[in-house]
Amino acid sequence: MSGSHYVGSELDVFALARNWKAYFGAALKAHLHGVVLEVGAGLGTTTAALCDGSQRLWLCLEPDLGLLSRARREIALPSCCRLVSGLSTAVSNRSGTGGAIDAVLYIDVLEHIEDDRAELRRAHALLAPGGHLLVVSPAHPFLFMPFDEAVGHFRRYQRHTLQAAVPEGFETVRLCYLDSAGFFASLANRLLLRESHPSKRQILFWDRVLIPLSRFVDPLLGYGFGKSVLGIFRKR
Repeated sequence: MSGSHYVGSELDVFALARNWKAYFGAALKAHLHGVVLEVGAGLGTTTAALCDGSQRLWLCLEPDLGLLSRARREIALPSCCRLVSGLSTAVSNRSGTGGAIDAVLYIDVLEHIEDDRAELRRAHALLAPGGHLLVVSPAHPFLFMPFDEAVGHFRRYQRHTLQAAVPEGFETVRLCYLDSAGFFASLANRLLLRESHPSKRQILFWDRVLIPLSRFVDPLLGYGFGKSVLGIFRKR
């Protein structure tokens, strides 16, 4: 993330990706309990998709005041959600959780953070023992395209590079790829279209056609191939 202003403009169109949010949300659901810290909550649309209201506290952390203001005005969130401006460095002083955080969540956020290893060390310090670090990020450096640059990505991950960024003190619960069908759409954009921003039509096609196909195909492939990488790590 660059300072306190998010450089991308794709959040509105990605808010339409309801099937995608439901897909990775199903993989994370069991770990979203107690006190949850969501780093880079953006417009709050992912929060709305993942938070069912049963959590004691869901802390939505967002450094961009413009996005935070829009989230407050436009998104109806469960009463357990609290919108807070700032970075993870401010959480211990402003959350009131006393470090007893059960899950730290990075959904398409970690790739925006230049020093991802330092960020994940902070996440480790904030988590209670047995708490979970949950990451979803774009996969495969060879798919890095104008879109990534336009929205401020520093990198794309592979399973082993995400694992390497996670500090000691975590054990891996799950590390896999999701969205095998979407991989080919990204590859086509990388090789042929080279567009810096997806259109609404493209996002709806991906979400309504390719994501249901991926949900069927991914298990057949052993979750070994896909457009995004998902990591679930438990603090020892």
